[in-house]
Amino acid sequence: MRKPKIYIIAGEASGDLHGSNLMKALLTEAQGEVSFRFWGGDKMSEIAGDPVKHIRDLAFMGFIEVLANIRTIFKNIKYCKEDILAFKPDVLVLIDYPGFNLRIAEWAKEQGIQVAYYISPQVWAWKENRVKKIKRSVDQMFVILPFEKDFYRKHEMEVEYVGHPLMDAILNYRSDKNDLNEIRSSLRLNSERVIAVLPGSRKQEISVKLPIMLEAVRELKDFTILIAGAPSIDPGFYGPFLNDQVQLIYGKTYDILSISEAAIVTSGTATLETALIGIPQVVCYKGSAISYHIAKRLVKIKFISLVNLILDKEAVVELIQTDCNPERIKEEIDLILEGKPKRMQILTDYQKLTEVLGGGGASLKVARSLLKTIRN
Repeated sequence: MRKPKIYIIAGEASGDLHGSNLMKALLTEAQGEVSFRFWGGDKMSEIAGDPVKHIRDLAFMGFIEVLANIRTIFKNIKYCKEDILAFKPDVLVLIDYPGFNLRIAEWAKEQGIQVAYYISPQVWAWKENRVKKIKRSVDQMFVILPFEKDFYRKHEMEVEYVGHPLMDAILNYRSDKNDLNEIRSSLRLNSERVIAVLPGSRKQEISVKLPIMLEAVRELKDFTILIAGAPSIDPGFYGPFLNDQVQLIYGKTYDILSISEAAIVTSGTATLETALIGIPQVVCYKGSAISYHIAKRLVKIKFISLVNLILDKEAVVELIQTDCNPERIKEEIDLILEGKPKRMQILTDYQKLTEVLGGGGASLKVARSLLKTIRN
């Protein structure tokens, strides 16, 4: 019996993480008998070698940035279609990254290729009319947020809720790392107290937000400030921001968070990772003025962080656009350091978040469903 052939497309750092865990689960379930071809990052590369395209060449953020790179994006789409046809996969697995992946899904369906989508586009936030395209183009949709199943049912589409894959990532991390003193020693800290800074995974957002984040904590001399380096960004890019107080660490985001008293986090998947590890945080977002004002008119959600969206309340403070400034960030950090009442409320809300998300096993559920589809 020949190996199942699976083509996976992830276009961002979070997709690379979830894609790598899905690959591991597929290899486990198929006893190693799976052939992959993929677009992704370093984590997926650790499982299956070099990607067709690396995420560092794919992540364009905001309306203006997408327009500026539209020619490159269309070239990538054309090349992707040619590569999929050459590979002849049993199933095409698309991970988030909707601007690109929904175009590929529609085309693939026309070619008679089985299309699975893991981690739904945020159609509940904006562009709800995309649901029609998803219904036409996607054979299997795996959703990871509790409210998404009801959202799709409202549009007469049945989807499979598998739970959030970060639950697995955090559980696996905790089973491997339980000695905080050992982590501190391995990171060679300049002081015992730590604040984590997670400025994002793209140069555009890092160059805008990181200076603001660091200015906010500059006067906290008792703390070491640890920046979680994005895997696709060269260390030299961070050079101007580093000094005796500010250190750069690659590939150890969970270690950094585990030993931190507080975190300053760019909106996105990192907000949920920070919450599940149990570190009080301040969430920041600042984009180009034009992109922000366009998004503000289109987006229909109350919050930008996954923590608040899932809990449907402001469990963690969100500082957006003009509010994302050093003074406001410092004010909120002061409120959530050790021993503060606000800190305890955040930790209580995190417990509720864990309960809402339920147990782990998302990657395994998706892997089993995909293999069942292929074998049938």
